[in-house]
Amino acid sequence: MTTPSPFWLSPEPLILASGSAARRALLEAARVPLEILKASVDEGAIARTLHLQRETPHAIAIALAHAKAEAGSRKAPNRLILAADQTLDHQGKLLMKPANRAHARGQLLVLRGDLHFLHSAAVLRKGDRVLWAGVASARLTFRTFSDAFLEAYLDAMGETICDTVGGYQIEALGPHLFEEIEGDHATILGLPLLPVLHALRDLGCLAA
Repeated sequence: MTTPSPFWLSPEPLILASGSAARRALLEAARVPLEILKASVDEGAIARTLHLQRETPHAIAIALAHAKAEAGSRKAPNRLILAADQTLDHQGKLLMKPANRAHARGQLLVLRGDLHFLHSAAVLRKGDRVLWAGVASARLTFRTFSDAFLEAYLDAMGETICDTVGGYQIEALGPHLFEEIEGDHATILGLPLLPVLHALRDLGCLAA
């Protein structure tokens, strides 16, 4: 549980159905009291199935967030659950977290010198009721980095290269890859923070 908040009105903390350290840090910085509940969802299988059904990366992001929220609600049916997920959209194609260094290298080469979108979705749910759902997007453009730089970057990232879609962490070494970034920082980290806070106010959980 996080430090008590002067703005939080609900008698119980918000349950965050995510193991993401970045999402947790964003909410804790906003002084939203949290309990962490990792939702058991096969994100890769869901995303691949929906992609084969020609769903867009934007739609897949919200579908994954709904799946996590539903899984979280099964474990804590009487609590307010926040679930979130993010997809990377390159020319309408879905890119997932790389499986290994070679996979990450291939993704970064595909993205080099081109733009892509990050779609960050979130869902607020209590029991069987979806109380709010939303998606925010950011537009990012990779610079045309050299092959030598790419190998040095992969060396520096190490195993963490597989932790995020696209193989970069904007809060760490990721900025070295970019020519231009358009969008909210929290959205890039994986949470549409401002829309979530607005929704929590509308639900009476945060002071207006």
